Amino acid sequence: MKIQAISTEKAVKMIEAENTILFSIDRKMDKTELRKKIEELFDVKVEKIRSHIRKGEKIAFVKLKKENSALDLATKLGLI
Repeated sequence: MKIQAISTEKAVKMIEAENTILFSIDRKMDKTELRKKIEELFDVKVEKIRSHIRKGEKIAFVKLKKENSALDLATKLGLI
């Protein structure tokens, strides 16, 4: 299963302002499966997931709970 963080100018703004990280994921992956994977891999709690398909690629907007900082996770992933 493909889970890859997206690092664009808009994605960085969302990390800072909304505590949300963007991921490019496998099109067959559903939200519950994604929630489990992210919580296991990165040891964070997910509040909400929104997703859409853009240019044949599934994009997931993962909002973390307030006790987990998206900025800290982005730093670990090397996005910032």
